[in-house]
Amino acid sequence: MTAALNQVSGPAYTRIYSYGAARGENAVPNDDLVGPIDSSDEWIRQRTGIVTRVRADKDTDAIDLAAAAAAEAIEKSGVPADQVDLVIVATISNPKQTPSVSAIVADRVGANPAAAYDVNAACAGYAYAVTQADALIKAGAARYALVIGTEKLSDIVDPTDRSISFLLGDGAGAALIGPSDVPGIAPAVWGSDGSKADAVGMNSTLTEFRDGEVPWPTLRQEGQTVFRWAVWEMAKVAREALDKAGVEPADIAAFIPHQANMRIIDEFAKQLGLPESTVIARDIETTGNTSAASIPLASHRLMAERPELSGGLALQIGFGAGLVFAAQVVVLP
Repeated sequence: MTAALNQVSGPAYTRIYSYGAARGENAVPNDDLVGPIDSSDEWIRQRTGIVTRVRADKDTDAIDLAAAAAAEAIEKSGVPADQVDLVIVATISNPKQTPSVSAIVADRVGANPAAAYDVNAACAGYAYAVTQADALIKAGAARYALVIGTEKLSDIVDPTDRSISFLLGDGAGAALIGPSDVPGIAPAVWGSDGSKADAVGMNSTLTEFRDGEVPWPTLRQEGQTVFRWAVWEMAKVAREALDKAGVEPADIAAFIPHQANMRIIDEFAKQLGLPESTVIARDIETTGNTSAASIPLASHRLMAERPELSGGLALQIGFGAGLVFAAQVVVLP
């Protein structure tokens, strides 16, 4: 006879308790970047909506940014740091392939010995991590989770690359997630399309760099391919996320898409038929594209500037290299 194993289950629902943020120390206006790409401030503004972006000091890395954002999220949540038992960090810019950013951050913020791991899902990483934290808390595998998106993209950018160099910024955003009496995070719509893996990503491997075959690997993209995919395919995913949550566009208080490009954001809003009353996050204008950090950074700014949104519904969607995507409706803290 086989002995029965104990089973655990967690709360029926979860919610986001708080946000934290850390942005690169330096504001970098378009004029500082246009020389190497033979462009202009006007061209960048028209194509992307970016006026300036934030970039970190040479000695600041993605771990530093993540720890600062996480500390703010913990402080605002009212949850003691030593009760955080899960840390998930979404990033593509860990300065080392191992150890994880998450384990170091967990220790720095006082959450040691929390379970800790990193997620590499590019610009969808934060939404992926929220999906995982929600599921793991409901399963009883954790009680309080710290979800962080952090990037120092200025380390992996080629200043002469017209496809992406002027888009990228540095920063980290964090969310503290825990149990809830009512639904606070709706089911996610997430997935991937590896057949388009060449559309955006690193232009070479670290082993090729080691062997002297290529210069330092940097991010690059096929702009038009990514733009078309984002505008048409991701609008469908966003609509599906609304359906899964059981809500209408009119119910959405805030729309927080990945801050890839202002034209994509505007086209999204149009296709979704969002009402005038929906507040749309436009953090890209002064932060730039911060990949995994962009949704939590935009969420943090929105809550700071529009505190009346507290308790309202937000539709968030991330999409990027992979190609990967994830969207869900959340209740704002």
